[in-house]
Amino acid sequence: MTPAITVGVDGSAESLAAVDWAAEEAALRGTPLRLVHAWLWQPLDVPVVQDPETHAKSVRGMLREAETRVATRHPQLSVTSEVVSDTVVPALLAEAERAEMLVLGSRGHGALVGFLLGSYGQQVIAAAPRPVVSVRAPQGAEVRHAGDIVVGQQGSGEDGAEVLGFAFREAAVRGAAVRAVRAWSLPPVYAYSPGSLRLADEAGGLVQYEEKALRTALAPWRDRFPDVPVIEHVEMGSGGQVLLAAAAEARLVVVGRRVRHSPIGTHIGSVAHAALHHAPCPVAVVPHA
Repeated sequence: MTPAITVGVDGSAESLAAVDWAAEEAALRGTPLRLVHAWLWQPLDVPVVQDPETHAKSVRGMLREAETRVATRHPQLSVTSEVVSDTVVPALLAEAERAEMLVLGSRGHGALVGFLLGSYGQQVIAAAPRPVVSVRAPQGAEVRHAGDIVVGQQGSGEDGAEVLGFAFREAAVRGAAVRAVRAWSLPPVYAYSPGSLRLADEAGGLVQYEEKALRTALAPWRDRFPDVPVIEHVEMGSGGQVLLAAAAEARLVVVGRRVRHSPIGTHIGSVAHAALHHAPCPVAVVPHA
């Protein structure tokens, strides 16, 4: 069975923007769309506004409205919906296990509230085994349908190949260009080594070394997607600042999240964190080894 693109729905404007983005993505890729709402009724020691049956009815109505919204815009799209009986983070992580990607609204007023403030959404992004796309509600305009797919690249050609692959596939289905961004900075004196100095000298200097590293990383994806235009962007500065400057007119920003097993929990990384907070368009966070 073809994995679905799954979107978390909580009834907020942000989650509806996520539904719209996910529906368009599913239509472009020819994959099913799955709408989910995570809810687990638990008695609390505080007064509640709704009883469980009333709330369940409200949730089912919310999902039906979302399905109708999708069917109106994409009548040929296969859409399913489900109320998942679990708390939010475990439910969404379980959904991500079997999804092509997971799409979330970035500032919901329901189950996903606090997405950019270290709450549910950030926990999901930090641990999800599949790409997670965060979508904000548009401010005074529709979600962008023009612009480049901006992707951050760092390390060697093998580092984060999944991230570049995701960006090129997005560009291919959307008829967009890939703008590949690589930031660099002068290393401290103690970080220099004879080997690194030799490599930089052979490339003609540090700038040329970084440009060559980016070209090398892009080469296999250019071969695989020859019709996708590619723009190379190498700039001195912090990764987050350089990426955000390049993403001012982007339709999607793609960043990597290195998968680490840490005793103090999972992390999304400083560049992904900056993009999620400040990028003016949807942000895809792609896990990689």
